[in-house]
Amino acid sequence: MTATKARAAAKTILLLLGLAFGFGEVAARVAMLGASLQLLLYAALYGILAACLWGAAFIQSSPLRWAWATISLLTALLVDGFQAATAKAMSYDAFVSMLDSAGFLDDAFAQHGASIAHAAAGAFLLFFAIGIKPGPSRRMPGVVAILAPFAGLTILTALLFFRGGEGARGLPAASVGTSYATLYVIEAVAMPVPPRQPVRLIPKPAAGQGDIVLIIDESIAARYLDINDTAGVHSGLLSPPRDIAVSNFGIAASITNCSYGSNLTLRHGGTRGKYQRLNAAMPSIFDYAHTAGFRTTYIDAQRTGGSYQNGMDDVERRGIDHFVQFDEIPVVDRDMAAADALIALLNNGRRDFVLINKMGAHFPVADKYPASAATYQPALPRGETVAVTEMKLPENLFSGAEAWRLYRNSYRNTVAWTVGAFFDRIFAGAALDGALIVYTSDHGQNLHERGDPGTTTHCSPLPASEEGAVPLVVIGTAGTGADRWNAAAKQHFDASSHYRIFPTLLNAMGYDPKAVGRIYGETLGASPRDPATFNSLFNARLGRKPIWVEVRRRDLPRPPAGDFTAR
Repeated sequence: MTATKARAAAKTILLLLGLAFGFGEVAARVAMLGASLQLLLYAALYGILAACLWGAAFIQSSPLRWAWATISLLTALLVDGFQAATAKAMSYDAFVSMLDSAGFLDDAFAQHGASIAHAAAGAFLLFFAIGIKPGPSRRMPGVVAILAPFAGLTILTALLFFRGGEGARGLPAASVGTSYATLYVIEAVAMPVPPRQPVRLIPKPAAGQGDIVLIIDESIAARYLDINDTAGVHSGLLSPPRDIAVSNFGIAASITNCSYGSNLTLRHGGTRGKYQRLNAAMPSIFDYAHTAGFRTTYIDAQRTGGSYQNGMDDVERRGIDHFVQFDEIPVVDRDMAAADALIALLNNGRRDFVLINKMGAHFPVADKYPASAATYQPALPRGETVAVTEMKLPENLFSGAEAWRLYRNSYRNTVAWTVGAFFDRIFAGAALDGALIVYTSDHGQNLHERGDPGTTTHCSPLPASEEGAVPLVVIGTAGTGADRWNAAAKQHFDASSHYRIFPTLLNAMGYDPKAVGRIYGETLGASPRDPATFNSLFNARLGRKPIWVEVRRRDLPRPPAGDFTAR
C-alpha cells in the first residue's frame, strides 16, 4: 500500500470512528422507526451526510479543509456534548436554548466534564479525519470534494427548515450542529431584532405605594411548599407575622418550563399571543420603574463577575441603577445574602423597585443547604457540587426510584433553606409598610414521584404538567390592599399564571390599567379566568407554533410521605 493510499485509509477509519461516537442516537432512531420506509429514508440520509463529510476530508485546499474540520469539531462537540450530558437528542429548540444559556458553560464543565470529554474524543477524531492532508493523489474530483460538505449542509438545512427544526436525531452530530447554526443565522438575518422602544405610557403617582419587589425563585415545585400542600416543607409563608398579609394564589402556571423564557418574559411582559415581539421590542420592567420614579435594583444570586443571563443585555442593564451579585459568597449562602440586600433596600426610606433572581433549588441540590438544615433523610451525598450553581443532573440519577427518593429529600432540604429560611429572614428584618412583594418561581419540577423513567426535572420537550407548576404569592402589610389581594387570590386560586404579573406590577407603579391591559393583558386581580397554561415550545421557530400545557392541581403528584424520616 502506498503512503497516499495508507493516508486515505487512515482518514476514512478516523472518520468512521468519529461517527461511531453517535451510535447510541443512531440505535435509538432505528428502534423508533422500526422496519419501515422511514427507516430506509433515514439510512439514505445518514449515508449521504457521512459521504459529504468524507468528501470534505479530500479537499486539496488546506485552509478550506481545515476550516471544515474546525466547524465539524465545534458543532460535533456541542451536539454530542449536550446529548451525552442529558441522555436526550438535541433538537433545534434545545440548540437555541444552549446558545441563550452560554453563561452557564463553567457549570457545564464542572458538572459534566466526563461526558463532555467523551464527546470531545469523537469530535477530535472527526477533526483530524477531515483536516489531515489527503495526499497528492485525488480520491475524487476537486470540485466534487469542495462541493460535498456544502451539499450535505444544504440538504439537511432545507429538510430541517421545512420540518420546523425537527428530524435530526441520529444523524451525524457535525452535520446536525452545522445545520442548526445555519438555521440560526438565517433566522437572525431574516428576522432582525427590532430596536427596543422607550416607555410611552405615562404613570401617575400611586398613593401610598412603597417599594415594589419581584422575587423569581429557581426550580421551586409548588406542591413542595407547605402553603400548597400539607406534605410540603416550611416556606415561611404559611404563618407570617401578624402585621404581614400573604395572599396565596396557589399553584400557578409558569411562562415556560425552562429558566430562560420565564425570566425573560417576566422582565419584559410578553403575552401568550405576542411574547416574541413584546420581549424583543418593548421596554423592560426596569425602564417602566425608572419612568415611574423608582430606583431600580437587580439582585442576581446565581451568576458572578457581572455576567448576564436569561436574555439580559447592555440595553436592559442601562435601566438598572444597582446591579448586585455575590462573587465572594458561597453558593449555599447566596439566597441569605440576597435576603440581606433586600432588607437593606426595604429599610432605606426610598421608593425602590427590586427584582431578585434567587439561587433556589436548581440541580445539583445536594450542597445548596447547610449541614445544619439536613432535616430530611436519607439524602444525596454532599461535598461534590458545592461550587456549582446550575446544571444538569449527576450521572447517578439517570434512573432508579431509590436515587430519586434521595434526590427529593435533598430537594426538600434545599427548598426549606432557600425558601423557608429566606422568608423567615425577610420577615424578621424588613420594614414592609406600603411595600408590594410578588413571589414566584421560574418553573416547576418533575421529581419522578410516579416512578416514571427519565433524567430531567424540567426543560423536557414533552413535559409533565408539574414542570410548569409554580407558587404565586403576593405579600404586603395589613391594610395596604390586603383585602383586595386576598379576594383575588381566593377567586383565582390554582388558576393563574406568570402572564398576569407584569401588568400587576405596572399598575402598582401608577400606570393606567386600561393602557397597560391593551398591551400586556390582565392583572392578578382581574375577573376573567386565566388559561393556566405554560409554553413547552418557547423557541417556536421556522413556522412552528407554541405548545401549551395546562397546569391542574389534580394532575400533580403529591410529595411522597414515605420518602423520608424527618430529623
